[in-house]
Amino acid sequence: MKQSAFFVGVLLLGALCARGEVIKVASGSMLSGPQSSLGEMIKLGAQLAIEDAAPEFKELGFDLQFLPQDDQALPDVGVAVAKRLVNDPEVLIVVGHFNSGVSIPASEVYKEGDLAMVSPGSTNPRVTERGLNNVSRVCGRDDVQGPVGAEFAVNDLNAKRIMVIHDKTSYGQGIALAFRDTAEALGAKVLAVLGTEEKTNFQSLILQMRALKPDLVYFGGIYDQAGVLVKQMRERGIKAIFLGPDGLESSAFVDIAQNAAVGAYYTTVAGPAEKYPEAASFVKNFTARFGRAPEAFSLYAYDAAQVAIAALRQTIQDNQGKTPSRAQVREAVRHVKVDGITGPISFDANGDRTEADYWIIHFAEAKYPGAAVKSVRAAPPAK
Repeated sequence: MKQSAFFVGVLLLGALCARGEVIKVASGSMLSGPQSSLGEMIKLGAQLAIEDAAPEFKELGFDLQFLPQDDQALPDVGVAVAKRLVNDPEVLIVVGHFNSGVSIPASEVYKEGDLAMVSPGSTNPRVTERGLNNVSRVCGRDDVQGPVGAEFAVNDLNAKRIMVIHDKTSYGQGIALAFRDTAEALGAKVLAVLGTEEKTNFQSLILQMRALKPDLVYFGGIYDQAGVLVKQMRERGIKAIFLGPDGLESSAFVDIAQNAAVGAYYTTVAGPAEKYPEAASFVKNFTARFGRAPEAFSLYAYDAAQVAIAALRQTIQDNQGKTPSRAQVREAVRHVKVDGITGPISFDANGDRTEADYWIIHFAEAKYPGAAVKSVRAAPPAK
């Protein structure tokens, strides 16, 4: 009996050694609720990167696992997710979150747990301006994206009378105000700046549009609201140009807006896959693995996961093959330099990407993706 128990123990130990010590890379995005279309694309982009890297880590003696989490685009849910991840010692880094209003409070929890996060899409300046050494992002910032949109609106679209609307979130309000400031500095008249949490009936805003007669409406927010807003504008005869930020970067915007999407523009920190020479194999692999084409933020989630993988790889090497600590991984992230599918990635002292792309996308037809009409590569604002 004792001999049998001994052999069972040996077999179990062998199985555990063959499996490798577990390292988890988590993701945080909205997998349920009205923004789940975009959140799922973020999850799948990160998942593909982890699956691609798993064989390499197995050779190093580690079982690299992916742990996706649903933050529902809600700050309190994001905080609950962050607490759950901090309490799992096998989680060494997080890819996420997407919404700035979720990333900001969640990052405070991660800071307490010394857990690094690399966001693929949180663009509010406050994400990286609070002095947290565990926060980085592979995308640009709203205090660049907003002005890029304003310059396009005034200089390229010749907008003179502009109405600014936002969704009252950290992201939507922040980028709307950055847009407004630059538009006014360029000589446009901003007729009103209005916040709304409305999701289904924009009649009161449309009545104000009729009274104010803007030639351009700028909406700072996400596609689930933007699609309904522009659809109701067109149904009620409002012909003003519609422009928004990268919250519109989803095929769901067209699904919601339908033919009203035609003629709309948006700025984005995530350019179309065809504009990145290194993205062709990613698109092929993503489509083969998941049975659908990736969307722009899938590329950025993949690259955020590549940053995580590079930091883990380096710290395992520095640790002579042993499991690194969260502090080691967090410190390594800021020193990562990788050639991502969206271009070279490195970070400044705040965790901002040293150079990021900003794109103008136009829907000439009700079909995603739209066409890129302009792009700018810029560094974060100097402090």
